[in-house]
Amino acid sequence: MTSSPQKNELDLSTVESLQATDDETSIEYSRMTKRVLLKFDLHVLPPLALLWLASFIDRTNVGNARIAGLETDIHLHGNQFNTALAGMYFYILADLPSNWILKKMKPNRWLPFMAAAWGLVTTLSGFVQTPSGLLGYSIYFGFVRGGLLPGIILYLSTIYKRHELQFRVGVFSVSASLSGAFGGLLATAILKMDGVGGIPGWRWIFILEGIATILIGVVAAILLPADIPSAKFLSAEEKAFALRRFRSDIATASEVPLSEVVQEIQREKDGNQEVRQMTFVRPGRQIVNQEEEQFEWGEVIRGCVDIQVWLTGISYLGFIVSLYSYSLFLPTIISGLGFSGGAAQLHTVPPYVPAAVLTVLVAILADRLKWRGPFILICLPLAIAGYVLAIKAETNNGRYAAVFLMAAGVYPSGPCILSILPNNSSGHYKKATAIALQLMIANTGGFIATFAYTADQAPRYIRGHTIVLSFVCLSWVFVAANVLYCIWENKARAEGRRQGNIKKYQELWDAGKTRAPIGDRSPDFRFTL
Repeated sequence: MTSSPQKNELDLSTVESLQATDDETSIEYSRMTKRVLLKFDLHVLPPLALLWLASFIDRTNVGNARIAGLETDIHLHGNQFNTALAGMYFYILADLPSNWILKKMKPNRWLPFMAAAWGLVTTLSGFVQTPSGLLGYSIYFGFVRGGLLPGIILYLSTIYKRHELQFRVGVFSVSASLSGAFGGLLATAILKMDGVGGIPGWRWIFILEGIATILIGVVAAILLPADIPSAKFLSAEEKAFALRRFRSDIATASEVPLSEVVQEIQREKDGNQEVRQMTFVRPGRQIVNQEEEQFEWGEVIRGCVDIQVWLTGISYLGFIVSLYSYSLFLPTIISGLGFSGGAAQLHTVPPYVPAAVLTVLVAILADRLKWRGPFILICLPLAIAGYVLAIKAETNNGRYAAVFLMAAGVYPSGPCILSILPNNSSGHYKKATAIALQLMIANTGGFIATFAYTADQAPRYIRGHTIVLSFVCLSWVFVAANVLYCIWENKARAEGRRQGNIKKYQELWDAGKTRAPIGDRSPDFRFTL
């Protein structure tokens, strides 16, 4: 089948005819790479950033609504507010199944659909009247929002090469930092509608932000491509180039090293027919590209038992305790410093600004140096210092300075840990499972975060700061353990001590137990630190 230039379709035979030995140091290769990446960045990152921005704003608007009168109007007492927030984190139940069906449903449809669904729930939550109504909103919001972040990470990993990923994760993650700033400014503006239509200002926060999220979902569905071959903004030549360079990055992991028996059977089957060679295929091997891979429970199990999933998942749990408690309770903490109303909302903005700048800078350096964990080990001590200062500070100025350090340490570390498993897992469904399970483990920290800062601790919240400090320290230890594991495993592979992985894989293939590629089991596959 040949492509029609008018339809701008991709002729896959063009991809297969391109040689793996193209000079990647040539000027033309560099120019084409920059052109393709720029087009993807302009068409993919803005919609994803908007989706993530909407997700964070819709999740944190309850904190802004709280100091604007929600607690009084629906008669919340004691820890009822914290209990209602905990309902949001039931979305961890949706992470795994969402990632499993992402490829079949198409990410450019599934991710925007989730946004429109939670936007509708957010809008309707503007009419809650009771504590149980708020809890119901939180549970439904969490469930329909579940799968967004693991879906975004998995989606990006099917478009960008392994060490181009963190910069892109960092760019859309900055929207999380900006959501704290923008959410506070937006809430301040919306509160000026207090009384319009006989509706309190805090209800308008939910209604208007929910409607905005629905519109963002519609825009994202229009703009996002499903994958590289369906990117309408690329020419046929650019699609072929983009697909070839992406596949070259994971060529070793996409292979199926065949046993001698299977090779002999294939030779007999092929007879004297001319065998068409696929790109990057070494003798005695086949290729299973990610779009061809079929779902297998064996790959799900591989994702579940991967030690890096648990080391990074527990570490990210510590991040989540800090990140979520920070964003949910920062307005309350600011109120405890003596600010109220619009002044409290506005004072939540500045701490996010240096955090956003650092997030992008760290992401650029991390991709350039091909590091992930080491930058976390560098950044987290800033957050640790922030929580220590918050505990020890005797003045409001000291406590306010502490929240800058908290954000500067935790926010840049997020894209680092989110990039580890897409870099170190291969095989589509192994990677899909690993990414989702990491976030399932991590997001249980949301339950802890909602109860870390309770009303009886105001205005210093020493117990809350101490709890979060402990989890941030735990994160540092587990990231260090993962870095050491990757160094050890890479050394073993370089010394040839993992060649047995090929034989084990061939036995599974010959027995018909798998048709997935060898993935990260390949002795030639190297882990990113």
